Amino acid sequence: MRYTEHYGLAEAVSPRQLRAALDAISADLARLGSGHSPDVLVGMGGAVTNIAAVKHALANYDPDIVQGTVIDRTEIERQIELYCSRSQEDRRKIVGLQPKRADVILAGVCIVKTVMDKLSKDALSVSDRGLRHGLLIDRFGS
Repeated sequence: MRYTEHYGLAEAVSPRQLRAALDAISADLARLGSGHSPDVLVGMGGAVTNIAAVKHALANYDPDIVQGTVIDRTEIERQIELYCSRSQEDRRKIVGLQPKRADVILAGVCIVKTVMDKLSKDALSVSDRGLRHGLLIDRFGS
């Protein structure tokens, strides 16, 4: 919640606040841009699965729909604008967004945007499964 609290991202934000938060996230993730860029970017966890659920307007979360969803830059930018202009209370009304994530979702989307920028990726695939699931698939096959 560091970015959320420090930059006031739990509520509607100005372009200046958003830019300051994005700059701070970029500085904190500076090392990402200095190495090898992966062939494929896969995101997992609450922010990423909520981004996918909002993309699909899922009134009821469905892991089978979320799994494998491709999130592109256009969708990331759309969701940043969506959250920037809304209070926490208004964000809770967005179909697909878990109400308990209304305060932290903007920071999460900003982090995803920054990771995509640093790794020069135009999209990422969403995994509803956890890291252990991926390790098991890698080790023992599908």
